Amino acid sequence: MNTVDTPADVPAAAAALRDSAGEARAGGTDVMARLREGAVGGPFVDLHRLSGLRGVEWCPDGSARIGALTTVAEVAADERVRTAYPALAQTAAAVATPQIRAVGTLGGNLLQRNRCPYFRSAAFDCLQKGGDTCPAREGDHLHGTVVDQGARCVAPHPSSLAMALMAYDAVSVEVEGAAPRAVADLYDGTDSTRDHVLEGGSLLTAVVMPPPAEGESAAYRRATSRSRGEWPLVEAVARVVRTGGTVTAAAVAAGAVARTPIRLPEVESALVGTAGSAQDAATAVAGVPALCSPLPQTGYKATLLRDTVLDVLERALA
Repeated sequence: MNTVDTPADVPAAAAALRDSAGEARAGGTDVMARLREGAVGGPFVDLHRLSGLRGVEWCPDGSARIGALTTVAEVAADERVRTAYPALAQTAAAVATPQIRAVGTLGGNLLQRNRCPYFRSAAFDCLQKGGDTCPAREGDHLHGTVVDQGARCVAPHPSSLAMALMAYDAVSVEVEGAAPRAVADLYDGTDSTRDHVLEGGSLLTAVVMPPPAEGESAAYRRATSRSRGEWPLVEAVARVVRTGGTVTAAAVAAGAVARTPIRLPEVESALVGTAGSAQDAATAVAGVPALCSPLPQTGYKATLLRDTVLDVLERALA
């Protein structure tokens, strides 16, 4: 395993990534798994000395800058984050297992690679490894996409935190030496060759949250095939703001259903202006299955997505 000397500061880390054509290693929960599976060969640039990229900085307007090396557990446990950004904190608290949350980082979660067994097996070529076909499309794609974004690859993006962040308007990510960008701009659902669009050698340094919304309530839910430590079949998060008994703002995002995490604007617009009753929530999600284009093995996700979104809306509106 080839490891570049550990950089002492952010510019040195970015330079090491560019010069080595290597891959950043923070918590290592993804890259080490891929190394064992033969899906990555390094070299690795270790980031653990970059203490300045860890922690939450609060601005006078209430907004927050969360360093990319902040662990998922730290995001979930931060009391101020839990109050200001409940959708993000609740999602972080449900990611993986306590052991993974303790070492996995915010930046690593956003930029992790997909969990397709064909991609992660040295025995197969695929579009993400320079091949010209997606073996999962004709093979086992039970955990594949159900919302078609135009890609030939059918592996859903695995980042739960990206999904949660997409539910917050005006969130931006900082990349060393580049202009900030929206979280959604880290991904391209039409691209079958990669899971994020950052160029090689790029170093994501922080996520900047907008000022919190007064009166926000939120909920997160994942549907899994077992109760603990399992990747979601479908996941969803909802944020709701009510004023005077009326829903004045709503944001709903879903994961594990498309090549990227997605927003569901049809559900959001259907909910705004209502009283936020159980019937209002049911009406808002009724059209969700029609947004789906199932593969032969993923038809179950269309109704599971609808029901998971309904669950988070009912919880957020309770």
